[in-house]
This record gives sequence, structure tokens and C-alpha cells, in this order.
Amino acid sequence: MSGTVVSINISEKKGTPKKQIPEGVLIEDFGFEGDAHAGKWHRQVSLLGVESIEKAKNGPTEGLCHGVFAENITTEGIELYTLPVGTRLQVGACELEISQIGKECHEGCAISKLVGQCVMPREGVFARVVKGGTVRAGDGIRVLPAEN
Repeated sequence: MSGTVVSINISEKKGTPKKQIPEGVLIEDFGFEGDAHAGKWHRQVSLLGVESIEKAKNGPTEGLCHGVFAENITTEGIELYTLPVGTRLQVGACELEISQIGKECHEGCAISKLVGQCVMPREGVFARVVKGGTVRAGDGIRVLPAEN
């Protein structure tokens, strides 16, 4: 199973839409350099597929761009939320391990106010950084075989 990185997005403050950047540096066991969600915890990086974003477009579409749902990596081609926790992904030269599917949404968060609904609680995926490096739009994503 494989897909593509559509965009890299970071924010300086939690609970706000992220801004698209041309490339991002993933730091092992930390997350994206300069991102408010980075740190020594299990949700170092968030991923969301354009397929999930398209579902949200059934509602208001104003403001729907990459990063608006606070995802660090916007993807295409893989239904990430169907993969089990523990699945490893190769993203460019980096490696991520899925640590959580979905999340509880902050009540009255800036994202819900902007677009009317948030798909991250249902289809957002969170991961920890196993191997760091630089990630860019256009990089490939592939599901790595399970380790025995």
C-alpha cells in the first residue's frame, strides 16, 4: 500500500490551523521542528488524507486548504485511519509509527469554528517519529511490513 505526501504543515500554537511549508524537518522521537505539537509524547505528528478532507467538503468549503484541520502531513492514496496502531510508515526517508487513530476534539476549537466540522476526531492519524529527516510534498509514503 502506498501514497504521496501532498503537503507539510506546521503551527506555532495548538488548536489552530497549520500553515503549509515547502519542507519540514522531522526530529526523531519529537516531531516537526517548529511545530507546537512536537514533543516527547505519542502524538508527535498528525496525518490526514485528502480523501478525508473531501468528505468534509460536503459542508462549508470556505477555508478548506491543507493544514486547516491541524494536520502536519496531508496525504493522498492511503486510508490511514484503517491502519492499526503500531503500523510503520516510510515517509520519504523518514519512518513513523502510528500511535493513535482519531482524537477527542477541543470544544469550540478554531478549526470547528472555521469549517463547521472536524474530521480529525474520526479519521486523523497520529504517529511518533522513529527515524527523522526532511519531508517534502511529493515524497512517497508506503506501509512497511510488520516486524515479527
